[in-house]
Amino acid sequence: QVQLVESGGGLVQAGGSLRLSCAASGSIFVINRMAWYRQAPGKQRELVAAVTSSGSTNYADSVKGRFTISRDNAKNTVYLQMNSLKPEDTAVYYCNLDITTIQIDGMNYWGKGTLVTVSS
Repeated sequence: QVQLVESGGGLVQAGGSLRLSCAASGSIFVINRMAWYRQAPGKQRELVAAVTSSGSTNYADSVKGRFTISRDNAKNTVYLQMNSLKPEDTAVYYCNLDITTIQIDGMNYWGKGTLVTVSS
Protein backbone atom coordinates (compact mmCIF):
# COMPACT_ATOMS: atom_id res chain seq x y z
CA GLN A 1 0.00 0.00 0.00
CA VAL A 2 1.09 3.55 -0.76
CA GLN A 3 0.38 6.50 1.50
CA LEU A 4 1.10 10.19 1.08
CA VAL A 5 1.75 12.65 3.89
CA GLU A 6 1.54 16.37 3.19
CA SER A 7 2.87 19.19 5.34
CA GLY A 8 3.82 22.85 5.22
CA GLY A 9 0.49 24.61 4.90
CA GLY A 10 -0.51 27.50 7.11
CA LEU A 11 -1.35 31.18 7.36
CA VAL A 12 0.94 33.70 5.73
CA GLN A 13 0.84 37.38 4.83
CA ALA A 14 0.73 38.47 1.22
CA GLY A 15 4.25 38.55 -0.18
CA GLY A 16 5.40 35.80 2.14
CA SER A 17 6.58 32.28 1.44
CA LEU A 18 5.69 28.70 2.29
CA ARG A 19 7.18 25.35 1.38
CA LEU A 20 4.91 22.36 0.96
CA SER A 21 6.14 18.79 1.22
CA CYS A 22 4.58 15.50 0.21
CA ALA A 23 6.28 12.25 1.15
CA ALA A 24 5.24 8.86 -0.19
CA SER A 25 5.77 5.58 1.61
CA GLY A 26 5.09 1.96 0.79
CA SER A 27 6.19 -0.63 -1.73
CA ILE A 28 7.30 1.94 -4.30
CA PHE A 29 9.31 0.92 -7.33
CA VAL A 30 9.42 4.29 -9.04
CA ILE A 31 7.52 7.56 -8.92
CA ASN A 32 6.84 8.93 -12.37
CA ARG A 33 5.01 12.25 -12.49
CA MET A 34 4.72 14.34 -9.33
CA ALA A 35 2.31 17.24 -9.18
CA TRP A 36 0.56 19.76 -6.97
CA TYR A 37 -3.08 20.74 -7.41
CA ARG A 38 -5.16 23.25 -5.50
CA GLN A 39 -8.81 23.93 -4.91
CA ALA A 40 -10.05 27.32 -3.75
CA PRO A 41 -13.50 27.86 -2.23
CA GLY A 42 -16.17 27.68 -4.91
CA LYS A 43 -13.72 26.67 -7.63
CA GLN A 44 -12.66 23.50 -9.39
CA ARG A 45 -9.41 21.76 -8.59
CA GLU A 46 -6.61 22.99 -10.83
CA LEU A 47 -3.07 21.95 -11.66
CA VAL A 48 -0.46 24.18 -10.05
CA ALA A 49 2.81 22.51 -11.01
CA ALA A 50 4.16 19.17 -12.18
CA VAL A 51 7.53 17.51 -12.60
CA THR A 52 8.29 14.35 -14.55
CA SER A 53 10.80 11.64 -13.72
CA SER A 54 13.19 13.22 -16.21
CA GLY A 55 12.97 16.59 -14.47
CA SER A 56 10.73 18.43 -16.90
CA THR A 57 8.44 20.92 -15.18
CA ASN A 58 5.34 22.86 -16.03
CA TYR A 59 3.38 25.48 -14.12
CA ALA A 60 0.05 27.18 -14.19
CA ASP A 61 0.37 30.64 -15.70
CA SER A 62 -0.84 32.18 -12.46
CA VAL A 63 2.16 30.88 -10.48
CA LYS A 64 4.98 31.05 -13.02
CA GLY A 65 7.97 32.89 -11.62
CA ARG A 66 6.69 32.56 -8.06
CA PHE A 67 6.40 28.81 -7.39
CA THR A 68 9.01 26.10 -7.85
CA ILE A 69 8.36 22.37 -7.84
CA SER A 70 11.17 19.95 -7.03
CA ARG A 71 11.62 16.31 -6.13
CA ASP A 72 13.90 14.21 -3.97
CA ASN A 73 13.77 10.71 -5.39
CA ALA A 74 15.81 9.22 -2.54
CA LYS A 75 13.14 10.40 -0.10
CA ASN A 76 10.15 9.83 -2.40
CA THR A 77 9.21 13.42 -1.73
CA VAL A 78 7.96 16.33 -3.81
CA TYR A 79 8.15 19.96 -2.72
CA LEU A 80 6.44 23.16 -3.72
CA GLN A 81 8.28 26.34 -2.84
CA MET A 82 5.80 29.21 -2.92
CA ASN A 83 7.13 32.76 -2.92
CA SER A 84 5.46 36.15 -3.31
CA LEU A 85 2.18 34.65 -2.19
CA LYS A 86 -1.05 36.41 -3.08
CA PRO A 87 -4.51 36.20 -1.50
CA GLU A 88 -5.73 34.41 -4.63
CA ASP A 89 -3.31 31.58 -3.81
CA THR A 90 -5.50 30.69 -0.85
CA ALA A 91 -6.66 27.11 -1.35
CA VAL A 92 -6.32 23.54 -0.21
CA TYR A 93 -3.25 22.11 -1.90
CA TYR A 94 -3.10 18.44 -2.86
CA CYS A 95 -0.13 16.43 -4.01
CA ASN A 96 -0.68 13.89 -6.76
CA LEU A 97 1.85 11.18 -7.54
CA ASP A 98 1.90 8.68 -10.39
CA ILE A 99 3.53 5.65 -8.78
CA THR A 100 4.60 2.28 -10.10
CA THR A 101 4.74 -0.51 -7.54
CA ILE A 102 5.79 -4.12 -7.89
CA GLN A 103 2.13 -4.95 -8.50
CA ILE A 104 0.70 -2.00 -10.43
CA ASP A 105 2.16 0.08 -13.25
CA GLY A 106 1.38 3.78 -13.00
CA MET A 107 -1.37 4.47 -10.49
CA ASN A 108 -2.42 7.90 -9.23
CA TYR A 109 -2.33 8.68 -5.51
CA TRP A 110 -3.68 11.78 -3.79
CA GLY A 111 -2.68 13.45 -0.57
CA LYS A 112 -5.31 14.51 1.94
CA GLY A 113 -4.62 18.19 1.30
CA THR A 114 -3.01 20.99 3.25
CA LEU A 115 -4.61 24.42 3.68
CA VAL A 116 -2.76 27.54 2.57
CA THR A 117 -4.27 30.85 3.61
CA VAL A 118 -2.79 34.12 2.37
CA SER A 119 -4.01 37.27 4.07
CA SER A 120 -3.84 40.80 2.70
